[in-house]
Amino acid sequence: MNHDEERVWLIRYLLDENAEYKDISIPSDASNQWQLLRSLMNVRPAGSISDDFLSIQDEFLQEEIRRKGVTDIISLEPIEGNLYLWQGDITTLRCDAIVNAANSGMTGCYVPCHGCIDNAIHTYAGIQLRLECSEIMRKQGHEEETGKAKITRGWNLPSSHVIHTVGPIVYTGKLTAEDRRLLSSCYRSCLSIADENNLVSIAFCCISTGEFHFPNYEAARIAIETVRDYLRKTGSGIKVVFNVFKDEDKRMYEGLFREYKETQE
Repeated sequence: MNHDEERVWLIRYLLDENAEYKDISIPSDASNQWQLLRSLMNVRPAGSISDDFLSIQDEFLQEEIRRKGVTDIISLEPIEGNLYLWQGDITTLRCDAIVNAANSGMTGCYVPCHGCIDNAIHTYAGIQLRLECSEIMRKQGHEEETGKAKITRGWNLPSSHVIHTVGPIVYTGKLTAEDRRLLSSCYRSCLSIADENNLVSIAFCCISTGEFHFPNYEAARIAIETVRDYLRKTGSGIKVVFNVFKDEDKRMYEGLFREYKETQE
């Protein structure tokens, strides 16, 4: 099977799983086929699936990621000590763990093709990530607390692990001391679980700044200060990447690093 045939095969499998999808037709062009496949994967609840599906899905997703282009952390230059700033798609970064800004259900985003990082990570990791997360939550027996973290395999992602953390939601648009404390706890929890698992590198997304409405500048400041404080107090040698996607966030991080450097001179 070539790549196009794999995509159609996966769509047909997922459509055949659910009688409610019997009237859905498969688009003829690759772009719309991918949108349909991603949507079907996004809405599919955790549940058993055939080895044939997983084998073809894995080959398909790994090729999709290869075509996007993979960046290895060893190719990056630190901006300060063991700290890195990288702008790009976190699902294409090869390191020991990437951080997912999850919701309290911890099993991914179920909105078809949603723009959140939770959706992207689960899409490119594959069906297995939701299955693993679902099993973790079944054993836990309750939703994940804000500021805590869980670790899973990376499955089809270039990163070997995903660390999922639930950031605070800023409902009113006005930050509180508790919001700040909880966001800082997200970073500490992720770093702690990474060190517990002997990981050498970790890449953080901009936790809580998207759908959870945490102001970007304050989130960046908390992220950098919390990571610096953790490394200083624990003596951890882990490499930390601050991953940004938007130009605006990159400028914020660069400005904060520049200000810190000036205070040290």
